[in-house]
Amino acid sequence: MIVVAEDHEDIRYVLKRSLERAGHRVVAAADGAAALAAVKEHRPDLVVTDVDMPHMTGLDLCRAIRADDALRHIPVVVASGSLLPGDGRAEEAGASATLLKPFVPAQLLALIATLLPVAGT
Repeated sequence: MIVVAEDHEDIRYVLKRSLERAGHRVVAAADGAAALAAVKEHRPDLVVTDVDMPHMTGLDLCRAIRADDALRHIPVVVASGSLLPGDGRAEEAGASATLLKPFVPAQLLALIATLLPVAGT
């Protein structure tokens, strides 16, 4: 299972649909706080988060996951249009990988494949 945190409804829909078509179960959240609650409830295999969101940024979400002993093993992909190449903020927050927007779903799926065990979700 994958938790997707994205405040733009159209992007959230595309991410959810693309991941589901690839065989993943997806829980989508419209902000970082809702995503953190979903992560605590569902214990996903991976989290994909935007950076700029209301209530809690994606970087704060990543920090919260890394600070929780029960969650810190979960890979976090930061997908953002606000980070420039070489920006170290996602890495400093504990992100497993960064994907710069705009990206196509195939790029996200390829990245996820490198982070998840072969058994998948």
